[in-house]
Amino acid sequence: MPTYDYECQTCGHQFEAKQSMKDPHLTDCPVEACAGPVKRKIGVGAGFIFKGTGFYITDYRSDSYKAAAKQDAQSSSSSSSSSSGSSSSSSSAPAAPASAA
Repeated sequence: MPTYDYECQTCGHQFEAKQSMKDPHLTDCPVEACAGPVKRKIGVGAGFIFKGTGFYITDYRSDSYKAAAKQDAQSSSSSSSSSSGSSSSSSSAPAAPASAA
């Protein structure tokens, strides 16, 4: 149910009221000493309510971004497989003296 902001035109009292969108606007000030007319103020709107597992920056990416990311992933996987072969021979040489000590 939405919350509406009201302000009394006579005494300046400001208050909020939870009302259905179909309910008529309030007309009288809730302060007992004042029976002045109230005016509904323009509100800033409702805040966001996040439900579920969450929202991530990658959820709503464009198709061109997804295509570029896929190409980058493929090129990095092919370059890492070729570089891992050369790094395995260099990494095995220092490991042998360390295990002997």
